[in-house]
Formats: sequence, structure tokens, C-alpha cells
Amino acid sequence: MKFMAMRNAKGSVGMAEWNRSAKTFVLIASVALGAVAVVAMSAGCGAARPVKYYQLSVPGDMTQSSDASAFPITLLVGPLTGPHLYRDDRIVYSGGESMGTYDTQRWASPPTEMLQEVLFREFRASGKYKTVNTLRSNARGDYILNGRLYDFKEVTGSAFAARVAVEYELREMKTGTMVWSHYYSHDEPVSGKDVGAVAAAIDRNVQGIVSQVQASVAEYFQAHPPAAPSASAKSGS
Repeated sequence: MKFMAMRNAKGSVGMAEWNRSAKTFVLIASVALGAVAVVAMSAGCGAARPVKYYQLSVPGDMTQSSDASAFPITLLVGPLTGPHLYRDDRIVYSGGESMGTYDTQRWASPPTEMLQEVLFREFRASGKYKTVNTLRSNARGDYILNGRLYDFKEVTGSAFAARVAVEYELREMKTGTMVWSHYYSHDEPVSGKDVGAVAAAIDRNVQGIVSQVQASVAEYFQAHPPAAPSASAKSGS
């Protein structure tokens, strides 16, 4: 009986030690797995790709021309409206019915804002108007040029192209009457396979469309010459 009691006591002590050892092993294993997870997360963060930004070409000279033959009007270039995708800076691509955006390839500004800036700078640098400004809360003008952007994206499929589609309209500020409007849409071929080539093709596309807008608006004013403000209107009497 004494022998059996001693044996049971030793057995209990051995089981307790085994349980403690097992718990210690589980704790060490959990800590080790946690450390591996942290390392893996750190490695993933360290491998993040840098974001590349692209912008459209704009004239560098912003000096207002004093051309004596300029149309005697103040032209305001208003903002463009457009889908949410084009009010964000991510470059958009499409294939068939689906569309998506590049996370690490972006525009310097949303396309709606870039197009307004390019058009404003090009019209101002043309020297064909007495004054050209962007629309602000305190801005006053004779005519306002507004637009809506429909497409500004990479297109894949039977051809690899950069598509831009935009509609512009010119309104007389005094009456609110729309006096001119035009819809532009063009697919510019992409010369490379990377996103940089797409951005360059979109830039070429935009420059071509802006040139057409300038020419068409100038033709409207040539066909409908705006009257120069009278002396009384200039003096405010």
C-alpha cells in the first residue's frame, strides 16, 4: 500500500510537470507565429510600389495678350462636370463592358480639373480675347464656356487607344442663352504598352480637342461679332 501511494504521488507530479511544459510550448509557439506574422506584414509594406503621377501639357506663358484685334469680350472658362471616376486622380482603363482604375498610376489632378486648366491657359495664350479668366465666385464676364467630360481613359480590345470624349457649350452671361455647343470624341492610338504611353496619348488627344474648341469658338465670334462696350458702359454711367 505504501508503494502504491508513492507511485501515485510521483505520477501526479509527472502529469503536472507535463501540463506546465505543454502550456509553455503553446505560449512559445504562439509568440513565434505572431513574430512571423509581423515580419510578413513588414515585408509587405516595404514592398509597396511607388505612385507615379502624370499631367497634361499646358502653355508656360500666362501673360495676357494686348492684341488690338482681340474680340472685345471677357470670356470665362467654367468647370467641367463628369462621372465620379473622372473627378478622381486615378487613371481609368476599360475593356469591353468593364472599367477599372490603376492604384499606383495617377493624374496630378482629376481630369475634369486638368481639362479646365488646359483650356483656360490655351484660350488666354491665344490673344484672341480681351480677357480670359476662370469662373470664380466674384468673376464677371460676357460669355462662359462650360463642359461635360464623358470619357478620359485607356481602351483595350481590338485596338489599344486613349479615348477622350467631351462636350462644350458657350453661353451669353447676360441672357443665359446657349449660343454654341459641340461634342468631341477621339481615340488616339497608344504607341507603347505601359501606362506612361497611355498618358502621353491622352495628352495628345486633349491638345487636339482644345485646338478644335479654340478654332470653333473663334469662328462663332467671327460670324457673330460681339459689340464693343460703349463709353457709358465703360464708365459705369
